[in-house]
Amino acid sequence: MSRAQDHVPVKLYATDCEGPISKNDNAYELCERFLPEGAAFFERVSRYDDYLADVVRKPGYRPGDTLRLILPFLRAYGVSDGDAEEFSEATLLLMPGAKEAIGFLKARMPVYMISTSYCPYVRALCRALDLPEDRTYSTEVAFDRYEVREEERRLLGELLEEIVGMPLIQLPPEAKAPNDLDPESREVALRMDEIFWKVLPGTSCWRMAEDVRPVGGEEKARALEEALTREGVRPEHALYVGDSITDMEAFGWLRSRGGLTISFNGNRYALREAELACISGNALVLAAVGEMFRREGKEGVRKLTGGWGPDVLGELLGPELADSFPSDPPPKLVRITEGNREALTAESEKVRKQVRGEAVGRLG
Repeated sequence: MSRAQDHVPVKLYATDCEGPISKNDNAYELCERFLPEGAAFFERVSRYDDYLADVVRKPGYRPGDTLRLILPFLRAYGVSDGDAEEFSEATLLLMPGAKEAIGFLKARMPVYMISTSYCPYVRALCRALDLPEDRTYSTEVAFDRYEVREEERRLLGELLEEIVGMPLIQLPPEAKAPNDLDPESREVALRMDEIFWKVLPGTSCWRMAEDVRPVGGEEKARALEEALTREGVRPEHALYVGDSITDMEAFGWLRSRGGLTISFNGNRYALREAELACISGNALVLAAVGEMFRREGKEGVRKLTGGWGPDVLGELLGPELADSFPSDPPPKLVRITEGNREALTAESEKVRKQVRGEAVGRLG
């Protein structure tokens, strides 16, 4: 090892889980499994979440608070802590190359997983990756602590049926206020406002939503800051990988402090805030990116945007991992600019849907 490498500062690798590590959207899948027409229900509530977080910017509301809004419905249909644990374990789908990438990186630097997902799912993921749970942040939830009265159960059933029958809110990329939506979408948003901020807060089961604090938006930024403090790492020596609206605050916080932010098969929200876009059907690419960052920081990773030569990969990953590096199609790592953002977003979202499925891929 050279004298320069002896003095390389410790780096930290932080990542979202759903997208960069796994193919799942666990909350969507819980709704699909346990609620009647649960997939359509979740998609509509998730789109409403995007509307509140990115268009209205509702005070006190964070991206990912969908996971609060759906809880009374899941409990009304009998979901228990055991159900969430067993379902998460049984349905876990890792991204190709994710286990190898995390194993490689955690042997070289601190690795943290910062996720909006419910904690039972993150625990299942930790077992699959052999990642210590104390290196993770996720949304704590306790279904068994709450009961739903029969009359409230009927109300939730009626509201679920109503939401499923609603058109999906349409969010133009340029929307900055409710009036930028089409009339039908505005009407749906107003009715959603009534349901979630007037009707349900008048029920006892709403306490379940009030008690939960999803790790999304500013909570992800706060978790990232806490991880850095715990490890004694400065923000400019951290890399954060995300893919959705819940990662925007963490991206913005770290980028403003000199750290590196990467969208992995991200949607339009992720590409709005990240510095680099990584597009690949295999997560092993992130091992190469992380190792280059560990050695040479941001400038080293920027070099990789010029290509993935076999000599570079072999030197970064070793021959065994380098030989299994995806080449058809090759991964893409590109610096995001105003000039290429629209085209990159289209390409990234296309691969996102191919890898994770059309329904999960189009969620915010």
